[in-house]
Amino acid sequence: MNRVTTSDFEKFLAQNKEMIEASLPVMIERLHSPEVLKEAMMYSLKAGGKRIRPLLLFATLDSFKNCFEIGLPVACAIEMIHTYSLIHDDLPSMDDDDLRRGKPTNHKVFGEANAILAGDGLLTYSFQLISDMDHSEVTPQMKLDLITNLAKAAGPEGMVGGQIADMEGEGKNLSLEELEYIHIHKTGKMLAFSVIAGAILSKARNDQIQKLESFAYHIGLAFQIRDDILDIEGTEENIGKRVGSDQLNEKSTYPSLLTMEGAKDKLTFHIDEAKNILASIELENTDKLLKICDLIATRNH
Repeated sequence: MNRVTTSDFEKFLAQNKEMIEASLPVMIERLHSPEVLKEAMMYSLKAGGKRIRPLLLFATLDSFKNCFEIGLPVACAIEMIHTYSLIHDDLPSMDDDDLRRGKPTNHKVFGEANAILAGDGLLTYSFQLISDMDHSEVTPQMKLDLITNLAKAAGPEGMVGGQIADMEGEGKNLSLEELEYIHIHKTGKMLAFSVIAGAILSKARNDQIQKLESFAYHIGLAFQIRDDILDIEGTEENIGKRVGSDQLNEKSTYPSLLTMEGAKDKLTFHIDEAKNILASIELENTDKLLKICDLIATRNH
């Protein structure tokens, strides 16, 4: 088995991020919609970010020796849903943030009404992208499975449910179990879908999908624990928003429940578990997924 080098992995990150960022404007521009709506949608899509969800999809495709192109519409759909959630999260009625990735938030530029509608547009358009997939290897059943899993991950049983639980938890002393529920649903479900989508497009076996779901569970929690740590130890320049917003909003976090040392130990535990699960799956090459585990554990933004 050929082990991916650091330079190869960095090339993988750069090439696939570039592919996503080149595709998103094309998909928005072809819409027959009011210009202000397209501008507002594109404003937040162009804000950049880690693009970790599309990268997880592409790395999963790579682990099955599948081509990246087959997953591009799904990767863009995932990024649109993630971006819509950020636009709505930043609204005055929710987190009331002025900055996102170092730029004024969508509602600060386009107004609250246009920001809400831009988020709505990104959410609904994402499902159209999947239904319109025309790759010869993508069957109608694959599209149905992708749409069903995406709706569950993004909807009331996933991200939206997690967002409600997150808001209800503000100002309360949550238990670790309650905090994990929020993170699994608000962040973890969409990260997990990114992995599962790659498996669906690669015609993975059910046992492989189940193990990949377990893998994604652990990296989803690890991702959020790292977020909690960065909210204390990070810098506004790196994370692109206010540092200490969790404390300001009186949110329970891993450091507040476990201490900073305990949170870092929990982060290491989930990363190690994810790697152990990957080792147990019969896949061609999991090196890129392993590298993403390390990226999640050490990121500074």
